[in-house]
Amino acid sequence: MPNHILVTGPSRSGKSEWAESLAAQSQQAVIYIATAIAPPDDPEWLQRIEQHRVRRPTEWELRECPLELAALLRNLPPHHCALVDSLGTWVANCLDQSPDQWQATVAEFLASVQACAAQLIVVAEEVGWGVVPAYASGRCFRDRLGELCQHLSPLMAQVYLVAAGFALPLHQWGICLKRLRVAN
Repeated sequence: MPNHILVTGPSRSGKSEWAESLAAQSQQAVIYIATAIAPPDDPEWLQRIEQHRVRRPTEWELRECPLELAALLRNLPPHHCALVDSLGTWVANCLDQSPDQWQATVAEFLASVQACAAQLIVVAEEVGWGVVPAYASGRCFRDRLGELCQHLSPLMAQVYLVAAGFALPLHQWGICLKRLRVAN
């Protein structure tokens, strides 16, 4: 399996920049997979998207994929590095799925990660460090993203937590709870 990497952290921590630097260091052609939907009536969101676009090298290929992420990952060519930014945005795009639909989507996504021939770098937000959201959709988003990252991390060769502009290698310093449960 290629050297897949998960980069996680809070908002504005530097996780996307760290993931981009890892992609640049890969010495492979980079495919940037953007999961955001660009609504024309949200100038602040469009500005965030533009900041990411300006930072990317022009030779990187862009693929926009707000929903069908598993299918895209399954069909990536080998000897490429694919940077998915971000998993949280993709989860938000899928919030209208029922619990059963979401479980099927997660299973398909995890299988596509395992089958992916390209090196993957996946950016994901850490959203569960604050208070429990007061509204159902916020709790659903937080829980789905947190659980997805727990299922994804054992499939990755490296996992980084980025906070305050520092990248911490969790794969070196931490113990993966999912792997621990399987071993016992």
